[in-house]
Order: sequence, then C-alpha cells, then structure tokens
Amino acid sequence: MPPDAPRWGFADDFDGAALDTDVWVPHYLPAWSSRAESAATVELRDSCLHLSIPPGQGLWCAGDHRPAMRVSAVQSGNASGPVGSTLGQQPYREGLVVREEQPPRWGWTPLGGRLEMRARAVLSPRSMAAWWMVGLEDRPERSAEICVAEVFGDAVVPGESAAVGMGLHPFRDPQVAEDFTAVRLPLDVAEFHTYAVDWTPERADFLVDGTVVRRAARPPWYPVQMMIAVFDFPDRSTGDDAGLVPELVVDWIAGPGSRAGEGRW
Repeated sequence: MPPDAPRWGFADDFDGAALDTDVWVPHYLPAWSSRAESAATVELRDSCLHLSIPPGQGLWCAGDHRPAMRVSAVQSGNASGPVGSTLGQQPYREGLVVREEQPPRWGWTPLGGRLEMRARAVLSPRSMAAWWMVGLEDRPERSAEICVAEVFGDAVVPGESAAVGMGLHPFRDPQVAEDFTAVRLPLDVAEFHTYAVDWTPERADFLVDGTVVRRAARPPWYPVQMMIAVFDFPDRSTGDDAGLVPELVVDWIAGPGSRAGEGRW
C-alpha cells in the first residue's frame, strides 16, 4: 500500500485477483483501433500490476501509426464520438477518425494535488515505459498532458542512470505551453522508485523518490485520466532482440479522488 494510505482520496495497490475494471480500461486509446486490437497484456501478481508485450502481440493501428508500435496500457477513462467522427482522445494525426465508438467510462479523474506511483521497468533499447495524465477532451481544448515519468530504454545505463522525461504537452490547449525535458538521474529503473507530481493551477513539481527534480509553470487545470503503458518499437530492432519482453510493473498508484460530475461527453 502507499505510505499513509488513509490520506489518499484514491489508491490502488493491485492486491486483488483481477484488475479493477470499474477504474481501469485495459486498452490503449481503443477508439482509433478497437478494444480487441488494443487489448493489453496485463497480469496481477505479487501485489503488482504487470504490463508486458510478449513477442506475439500485434501492432497498434498497424499500417497507419508511425513509427510502428506495440503497446500494453491501462487508462482510467475512455470515451469517443461515433464511428467516422474525429471526436476521440489523443489523436496521433490530423484527420484521424473513430473506428470503434467508446461509451464514456470514468474510473478515476482527479484534479490537482499530489499523485504518486511506485514502479519499475524492464526495458531494452527498442522499448519505453511511461505514466502520463491527459485531459478528458470533453472539450477539444481540454487535452493537455502532464507527463510524470517517461523512460526510453536507449536512454538507460543499466544499473546506473536513466533519462526520465517529465513535463507538459499542450496538444490542443492554447493555455498550456510546451515544457518537457528528460532529466538524467542516478537510478536503476529496473528497481522500484516512486514517481510523483505536486499539481496546482500555478505549477507542477515533478519528484522522484521524494526529491523535486524539475518544475513546470501553468499546467492544465481540469480533470485528467491516468495513462500507464509500456511500448515496443519494432523498427528499432537490432536483429537479435525479437524475443525480448518489455515490462512495466506498478506496485501502487495514489492521489486525490475524482471530481464528482466531471467528464461528461
């Protein structure tokens, strides 16, 4: 459990026998693909959430998304417009249309406060793991991202250090400025660390293991959903790594509770 568990409005320590699907959608942006084709490889064991990408897992949005990508993810919200519309979350190119309509699902959509996740990752130079928060896009401009931690395997010195990306991406929100960088830290991402953000209307402070490592001004100020994922990029293959299995292991995640009445599409 998170430290001082009673103080959190929401916490999930993944102690159950199965993923809590009242909170988590075990797919990655399924509106642009489908629930079947975006399904995560997910397992709960050892009181942890395990997201992995085995060799047989297919590409996400094959033939359209560039670069080619495989992904296992859970997200705490999901919605879209009807098939053929452009109303969906985090479109990756102009003109993208919904392939499978997603009824609104809001499991955990906090606004502000301290959010923390304890996790470790098994990565190779062709993979990446991340935790980010994105606006629900109930209005197109409420789309900005707060990225708490993003680690590419080719930016890891095993057992020594890693470049951890963190900051803000505005997307379609004109009120948020791009403010993102990767900070090299002396940590082994294969071991558990606590990644966190202190989020107010004025500032987002990004922390690793309780230490502030960077700040960003004027983050988005509307409810967000969690996005937790591990990625594999086959085009980065060196030819002898097809059997590698990237994995993101989450011990717990915690933060304020959802805002009642928010997230209406």
